Amino acid sequence: MAFRGPKVWLWRWRRNPLRRRADVVDAWVLLAAWVLTVLAGVLAALTTARAVEHGMARERVEWRPVVALLAEQAPGTSDARSRTTTAEQVWAEVRWSARDGATHTGQARVDPGSGVGTPVTVWTDPQGRLVTRPATPSEARIRATMVGALAGVFAASVPFMAGRALRSRLENRRIDQWGYEWARFGPLWGGRMRGTG
Repeated sequence: MAFRGPKVWLWRWRRNPLRRRADVVDAWVLLAAWVLTVLAGVLAALTTARAVEHGMARERVEWRPVVALLAEQAPGTSDARSRTTTAEQVWAEVRWSARDGATHTGQARVDPGSGVGTPVTVWTDPQGRLVTRPATPSEARIRATMVGALAGVFAASVPFMAGRALRSRLENRRIDQWGYEWARFGPLWGGRMRGTG
């Protein structure tokens, strides 16, 4: 096991006769990689979260609930009507009128066994297409935070991995230089060692 002395913080930045130019370059690469990792992650997270939250706020303003009528008998039995959870609802064709008066049809979740003409509340965009219910402000905040965090992690991984790759190349180059120097000076040391014994 190799002996390790006490850890010296920021040793690459200190003046030292044993410090090589490669150590200084490595220190700058490490600093730049960490700064870019933090900046890219934070900026991407904030920008993405703000864009997602703004988009969901726009949906809350533009999307409207519309009363649609069932155009067909909903599959299932009517005794399940007392249950109101979405997981127990079924898909059925509904018909509604858009703001411009045009009639549209589409698939919506309804209670099983609902009859033709049963009113169902659906959400539509300004063009009259079916959409999901818009997120509430608290739901939008949570979604925006999650999407922003994911975007931040992915954006931060780019400079982080680039820094790792660059430092790995520098390390390989440093090892090659040590091998070259050892090949040059190793035999000289070996000759002296044999001569002194």
